[in-house]
Amino acid sequence: MTALFRYHAAMLLRSQRWLPPLLLYGIFLAVGVQGGEPVLDSLGVAAAALLPVTAWLVRICVTQEPDAARAVTAAASGMPQAHLAALLAASGCAGAFGVAGTVIVTAVSERRSADGLVDVAPLPAGAAGLLVALVCLLTGAAVGALCSRPLLRGRGWSLASTALLALLALVTTGSPAKAAVSGLVTGSRTGVIHTPGLPLAAAVLVAAVVAGAVCVLGTRRG
Repeated sequence: MTALFRYHAAMLLRSQRWLPPLLLYGIFLAVGVQGGEPVLDSLGVAAAALLPVTAWLVRICVTQEPDAARAVTAAASGMPQAHLAALLAASGCAGAFGVAGTVIVTAVSERRSADGLVDVAPLPAGAAGLLVALVCLLTGAAVGALCSRPLLRGRGWSLASTALLALLALVTTGSPAKAAVSGLVTGSRTGVIHTPGLPLAAAVLVAAVVAGAVCVLGTRRG
């Protein structure tokens, strides 16, 4: 798995196809996060922006390999391992974006509640922001995995489904990402930092189930 992960990560980095998702993430932060805004609100925006970015990166990683090279990789290591490595490479890249974004947002935001009456400690706020970003990353990875091969092969349908499902994951009640982001925004009103324990557990479960399903299906559909 280590060799497969490095293979997919190197392919992603050399192709520079990670630049558009990074640019999208930067635009989200530039538009949604302003210096001096409450830190918990800003961290919620930064985490939410990571969801569609992760879904996009997953689509890139699972489709960037030519069919002939994919067949060779699958023959050498097995299709489930090869597909899982692509998912992990995309998630690792998105994780790097998320950590950098969380650090920047924590540094430039006002360390107070939304009403300005309660101080918010930066380190606990940043840690909560990282956990919420992880929830959004895992949810985004599940979205990307569901909307790309082996389930969807058509580029048009894949792009449309990714955009729609990413939006639904952010606004639908019961979504781990929505619950985690809402916890940060709600806590900003009183200055209370909420740790997204249940949303994180749900996101891990969803991501694991989806990853297992698409890896197994990849063996049957190629």
